[in-house]
Amino acid sequence: MSLPHHDTSRDGPGPAIEAEGLHKRFGRTEALRGLDLSVPAGTVCGVLGPNGAGKTTAVRILATLSDPDSGRARVAGFDVVRQAEQVRHSIGFAGQHAAVEEGITGRDNLHLVGRLHKLGARGARRRAEELLERFGLDEAADRLVRTYSGGMRRRLDLIASLVTRPAVLFLDEPTTGLDPRSRNEIWAIVRELVADGTTVLLTTQYLDEADRLADAIAVVDHGRVIASGTPQTLKSAIGTRVEVTLAEADQQLARAAAILAALTGGSPVLDEAERRVRAITAPGRAIALPQLVRELDAAGVAAQDVALGHPSLDDVFLTLTGRSTTDPTTEPSTDPRETVTR
Repeated sequence: MSLPHHDTSRDGPGPAIEAEGLHKRFGRTEALRGLDLSVPAGTVCGVLGPNGAGKTTAVRILATLSDPDSGRARVAGFDVVRQAEQVRHSIGFAGQHAAVEEGITGRDNLHLVGRLHKLGARGARRRAEELLERFGLDEAADRLVRTYSGGMRRRLDLIASLVTRPAVLFLDEPTTGLDPRSRNEIWAIVRELVADGTTVLLTTQYLDEADRLADAIAVVDHGRVIASGTPQTLKSAIGTRVEVTLAEADQQLARAAAILAALTGGSPVLDEAERRVRAITAPGRAIALPQLVRELDAAGVAAQDVALGHPSLDDVFLTLTGRSTTDPTTEPSTDPRETVTR
């Protein structure tokens, strides 16, 4: 199933990130196959896709860490190939692995980043103090980073990407592996940054994260954007969610799935552990709850609960790609010869 593209370039401010026809090949594998993207200034764009779909490759090109084979891209008004230095001065980058020095303090990490960006000793100290206080790390600032929790390290890494006051911030799966409290802390920082006018491009495998943070979402599969729009627009473009929970699984789960497939025109998803099967109705296909109950009864399926409802972002993703965000593919997302530098 494909959804219409949402032209974000017409909504409010002009695009802070533009990509047209990006291609990137690693050996025989095409990581990007004509990727297009437009992100208005001062918004959050969530980029979703299965492992290896090309998300990280796209981010690396936009962050000047890799060159496209063809196509063009501009970030903060600068061409990522011809004006790479200007792009680097305009962006911040934080990935799923905190790139901080564990043998020094949090404060010294920020001082170091400031000095590397030629803020001068006084300027680096001033910016470090400002960020530590603003984002709640001032009390831990003089502890060695090796004593920090995983969430604190990730927060410090994110703060370090803000030392130069970037206009555009790239977050490549920044909350992977974090506990719910730490994720909420990262989300709060992102919301605060966007309120101040920063543009954020967020790649994530957590659909609830994209749903809560993103103004618009781009779904990437096999190296291209296959659908884009607001979370609500994407949800509204697919059918009704149908879910049946059984009193007992046994053979009845397969019978319930067959009934849902026939009535919805969709491909049911089975959850044996929860004794549950769900499906999304095909476009233009309506389903009535009494009809579903009658079909289940006629097939001898003992249903504990039957429900119709609005689709989730997870339903959108499964409908579009036929797989989850964590399903592996054979496509590499980065060139193993390349390394990320701040």
